[in-house]
Amino acid sequence: STDLTSTVGYDSIIQHLNDGRKNCKEFEDILKERAIIEEKYGKELINLSKKKPCGQTELNTLKRSLDVFKQQIDNVGQGHIQLAQTLREEAKKMEDFREKQKLHRKKLELIMEAIHKNRNLQYKKTMEVKQTCFCFLPYGALLYLFSLSHFWQLFLKLAQTKSALEDSDRNYQQSVITLEKIREEWQKEHIKACEFFETQECERINYFRNALWLHVNQLSQDCVQNDEKYEEIRKSLEMCSIEKDIDFFVNLRKTGSLAPAPVVYENYYNTERNATPVRSSVPVPISRRGPLPTPTSAPGEPDYTTVDGYSLI
Repeated sequence: STDLTSTVGYDSIIQHLNDGRKNCKEFEDILKERAIIEEKYGKELINLSKKKPCGQTELNTLKRSLDVFKQQIDNVGQGHIQLAQTLREEAKKMEDFREKQKLHRKKLELIMEAIHKNRNLQYKKTMEVKQTCFCFLPYGALLYLFSLSHFWQLFLKLAQTKSALEDSDRNYQQSVITLEKIREEWQKEHIKACEFFETQECERINYFRNALWLHVNQLSQDCVQNDEKYEEIRKSLEMCSIEKDIDFFVNLRKTGSLAPAPVVYENYYNTERNATPVRSSVPVPISRRGPLPTPTSAPGEPDYTTVDGYSLI
């Protein structure tokens, strides 16, 4: 500004830096809130995997797949809790960076505040001395209007006025010189302050950008890790065999390999006609069951992958 005492440009810079600090604080708050959400979600997943039953009476390969399913839900929950801790650490880093910049800037702001005050005081003092000199000038011109009878009195007052005027002029000149030195010092410090503030703003934007980039990478990494856990479930489902599970159940619950013998009629009324047929000593084998039916999807339901020739519904 052309006004020596104006701080409008400096105030604008300080306001912008404070706004930048506020923006960092807002991002820091988002990280903290996201950490709370992630931790709560993770704990809920862990409680879900531990407290809710899922296929407790299943057997063999499908049971193993369901066990893997519950374990991976627990692992996903643990991953979200770990992500919450990571987000809190990143929020603390942002807070430390923000406070560090504030501390360094505060030192320079105190220097600039002092130099602004000194500059304004000297400017005010210089203008007051200048005004005093202007007040003396009309008084000298009025001396010619007085009569000669008052000559010596006027001469004495003129000498005193001239001496005071010369003193005021010297003070005025000295004040201007002093003000110029202060102005040069203020301008030098102002430039240094602007360069420092610009460096801080570059650091803030760079740090903010990197922090946001890192946050997005952390979320992407969490998704990748979750997909790896879900892939374990898919792999276990690939090992699930419908035929093996059916055979396992049959072998586990089987009651024998012979069918019951036919019931024979016995005539207790007429003993002569009671011809008891001879039971065959050859056991009646149980015929092997036919091929297992292939499960089909109901209309409107998606078709899933097939394993060992059977559809997984």
